[in-house]
Amino acid sequence: MNTKTERRIALISVHGDPAIEFGKEEAGGQNVYVRNVGEALARLGWQVDMYTRRVSAAQEEIVQHMPNCRTIRFSAGALEFIPRDELFGHLPEFIEKFLKFQQENNLTYELVHTNYWLSSWVGMQLKKKIGCKQVHTYHSLGAVKYATIDDIPTIAAKRLDVECQVLETAERIVATSPQEKAHMRQLVSTKGEIDIIPCGTDTRRFGSVDRDAARAALGIKNEAKVVLYVGRFDPRKGIETLVRALRESKFYGDEKLQLIIGGGSVPGQSDGIERDRIESIVDELGLRECTTFAGRLSQDILPTYYAAADVCVVPSHYEPFGLVAIEAMASGTPVIASDVGGLQFTVVPEETGLLAPPQDVPAFASCIDRILENPEWRAKLGEAAKIRVRKKFSWDGVAEQLSELYIQLTEQPVPVPVPVPVPAKELATA
Repeated sequence: MNTKTERRIALISVHGDPAIEFGKEEAGGQNVYVRNVGEALARLGWQVDMYTRRVSAAQEEIVQHMPNCRTIRFSAGALEFIPRDELFGHLPEFIEKFLKFQQENNLTYELVHTNYWLSSWVGMQLKKKIGCKQVHTYHSLGAVKYATIDDIPTIAAKRLDVECQVLETAERIVATSPQEKAHMRQLVSTKGEIDIIPCGTDTRRFGSVDRDAARAALGIKNEAKVVLYVGRFDPRKGIETLVRALRESKFYGDEKLQLIIGGGSVPGQSDGIERDRIESIVDELGLRECTTFAGRLSQDILPTYYAAADVCVVPSHYEPFGLVAIEAMASGTPVIASDVGGLQFTVVPEETGLLAPPQDVPAFASCIDRILENPEWRAKLGEAAKIRVRKKFSWDGVAEQLSELYIQLTEQPVPVPVPVPVPAKELATA
């Protein structure tokens, strides 16, 4: 067993590589969460191993991020990108590689923290094989996702079953907002233990650039009205709603209006197809002159884009938390978001931004207009947003809460199965 001075934790994120460049296909909030939680836990003295799937021979098998924090990649299936809905059949190989690595390196994990339903299945198998305890964060719920899309994947039934199993068997589920916890109870199971520990953001990085300096760095005029979107190109992210809302905005046709869409895409893959679709809508609505597709925004430049914007719009059909919202808020930029999931928790209407019904184009247009036409109110919302994030959503604070949970769980004795007495009649006939 690990000593109390050498606590070791395995963070498992099969499809969400914490060492990958953020903004690429399959790289979103989950990657950011696992990486930042891992590094913050390392600062608290934990030995942190983050396990993920290797998708290319060019990728290093082990990436050392900082003392006591590393990403370990295993090949499982073909050494190439595989969409998450097609990964389940490769999980047994992932588990084999995990057990082999653990044995060869003399590692002991009393607890694993799994992320997303694929990793939860891995964690449930590891509990049986190595006797560890399990903490799980969903990142998204199948029951919520499938209610918002028409094309239900064939893996859906398996996912729903696994998500129910992990809620009922994990030592603890971490919900990132009260709304996510409510969805678990309403749509998944009334059994299981759930704690609410939010996602976080780097409050040292976001908020480090002031508005004037950010605009100067990006070549944006001071009088410009800048609307920003940051995230993946995915139909569920609602970019179409934002684009159509700008067409209905009072500022449509105003030369001061600028829309910046930040996010990476790969031609021919799902995000590239969605980017092409959004670009065609931009052209159809006559918004090409005021729209910039900024591409993937690195963590170095992202704070500058947030600070330069008048408002950041998060029009997702659903978000269990919504990291982009708190990154923008930490930068002093108010947020207009869909009135769904964790966004109801992070964005305080009329105080740090505004909420609108998902896919409601007129409502988003109205919210955008309210903020753009009132600069003084915009600044007030932005300042309140920055204060809220610093108080509630720093990564160090999140890691401290998780660390306390891990310690609590590892110090609890593992329940010893009580043998069921065999009736005397059965013994006599045996």
